[in-house]
Amino acid sequence: MTEGHQHAPGPLDRALAGLQAGTIGVLGMLLWLGVCSAWRQEGFWTGPSLLASAFRPSAAFSKLELRAAFGVALYILLYGALGALFALAAGRPIAHLRLSLIAMVAGAGWYSIVYPWLWRAGLPVGALLYGGRAAVLGHLLYGALLGRFPRYLPRAATAEVTSPIAETEAPTTSPPPAD
Repeated sequence: MTEGHQHAPGPLDRALAGLQAGTIGVLGMLLWLGVCSAWRQEGFWTGPSLLASAFRPSAAFSKLELRAAFGVALYILLYGALGALFALAAGRPIAHLRLSLIAMVAGAGWYSIVYPWLWRAGLPVGALLYGGRAAVLGHLLYGALLGRFPRYLPRAATAEVTSPIAETEAPTTSPPPAD
C-alpha cells in the first residue's frame, strides 16, 4: 500500500531534474571533447578555453587554468539552463527511449544553432579549431544524458510515470503468543 498523497511533478521539480541532467550531460560532453582534443594532440581543455576567450579576451586571463575554469563554468551554466528548459518543455515524462531520442535531437539542434552563431560569428578561429564530428557526437551524448532527467525527479513524483505494477500485499503474520 502507498502512504499519503503522491503529487505529480511540478514545474520546479522538472526544472531542477533537467538542471541536474543537463549538468551531468555537459560534463560527459566535456569529457568526450577533452579526450578527442587530446587524441588530436591538442590541449584537453581546448573547448572550454576557446569558449572563455569568445566572451573574455585572452589578455584578461593570466593563466590557462583560469581560462579553462571560466570556460567550464560557462558550459555548465549554459547547458544546465538548457537542460532545465528542456525538462520544462518536455512536460510529463514519456517513455525513456523516446525521451532520450528527442533529447538527442534537441542536443544536435542546439549544436546546429550554437556553432554558426557563437563559434563562427563570435570566434571564427575557434570554429576552425573546434567543431566537426567530435562536437556533434558530444552534443548527441549530452542529449542522451539529458533525456534521463526523469531519474532525478523526486521519488513520489516518479511513481506516477512508471508503468503500473500490480501491487501484492504482503501477508500479515500475527506475533507469536506470549507465554
